[in-house]
Amino acid sequence: MKERQMALEPLSPPKNRAGRIIVLGASGTIGRATVQALVQEGYKLRCLLRSAPPDTDRVLREHPDVELRFGDLRDGQWVQENLRDLEGDGAAIISCVASRTGAPQDAWAVDYGVNKAALEAAMATGIEQFIMLSAICVQKPQLAFQNAKLAFEAELQASGVNWSIVRPTAFFKSLSGQMGRLRRGKPFLVFGDGKLTACTPISDQDLARFLVACLQDPAQHRRILPIGGPGPAMTPLDQGHAMFEALGQQPKFRHVPVALLDIIIMMLGVAGLFSAGARAKRELARIGRYYATESMLVFDATTARYSADMTPAFGETRLNDFYQALVAGETEVELGEHAVF
Repeated sequence: MKERQMALEPLSPPKNRAGRIIVLGASGTIGRATVQALVQEGYKLRCLLRSAPPDTDRVLREHPDVELRFGDLRDGQWVQENLRDLEGDGAAIISCVASRTGAPQDAWAVDYGVNKAALEAAMATGIEQFIMLSAICVQKPQLAFQNAKLAFEAELQASGVNWSIVRPTAFFKSLSGQMGRLRRGKPFLVFGDGKLTACTPISDQDLARFLVACLQDPAQHRRILPIGGPGPAMTPLDQGHAMFEALGQQPKFRHVPVALLDIIIMMLGVAGLFSAGARAKRELARIGRYYATESMLVFDATTARYSADMTPAFGETRLNDFYQALVAGETEVELGEHAVF
C-alpha cells in the first residue's frame, strides 16, 4: 500500500529558546514524550498537572528547566494565575489532556472543560499560540468524547489565537492490550474477519516530535493536521501476526462477531435504565464497538471510505519494532484504560 511521508525537518538544536511552553497533560504517556522532546529542543517548560505523577522527583531532577505546578485544571482562575507572569514572553500552550475513560461526564469535563479553561486563560494573558492534541476518530463522531473534542476544536479555531489541531491515528499502547493474553497461550481476538479496520499507528516519541515541530513551522499553523506513523496501514489481523512474530509463537486467532457487541450494548442499555454503573459500561462497550468497526485513517468524503493514501505519515518507529522491544523488555506500556482485553 502506498505510503505518504510528510516532509518535516527536525527542529534545529540551539538551546535556551525564548518563550516558555505550557504543557497540559504532561503526566500521560504522550505528555511525557512531549516534555522530553521539548527539553531536547532547549525549551523551558511549565507543566500544569491535575495531580503529581509518581515520578515527579525524577522529572525535576533530570530536567531543571521543567517547572511543575499542581491544581484543578478546570478552574480557569487558577490556570490564569499560573500563566499571568508569562504575558509578553512568547509563550505557547501544548495540550495533551484527554479523558481517561471517554465516559460523557469525564469527556466534557476534560476534553472540553480543561482545554476551554486553558484557552480562556491564554486569551486573557496574551498567550498567542495553542496546539491541541485531538484524535482522528472525531471525523465520524458518535461518542461523547469525540463530540467534546470537536466542541473545543471549534472554539479554538474561532478564538483568534494561532492554533494547530493535531489528530493522530492509533497509539502503540492502544494496540498492545492483548500481549498478556498471547503470553498466556490464548488466541488473539479479532472482530469479524480481522480486516474490518486499519490504521497507521504512531509512536509516542514520533508524535511528540510532530507536536513540538508545530511550534515553529508556519505550514502547521491554523490547520487541522491528521498524522499517522510511517506505515504501512495495518489491520487487526496484521497486528496479531506482528505480535505472534515478536513472541516467536504460531498465530492463533479467535474471531468475534460484531453482533455480540450489539447485544451487549442493548442489554446494558436496558440495565442502564436502573443503574448508573450499567450506563457507564454501555458507553465503554459503544467505544469498543466504534474501534472494532471504524478505521483510524483519514476519511475520504468523496468516496465515503477511509484512505491510507490520504493519511500523512511521519516518524521512524513501526509497530512491529515496538512489539519486538516490548517482548525483549526494552520498553514497557502503561495500558490503564486501554486494557480492553
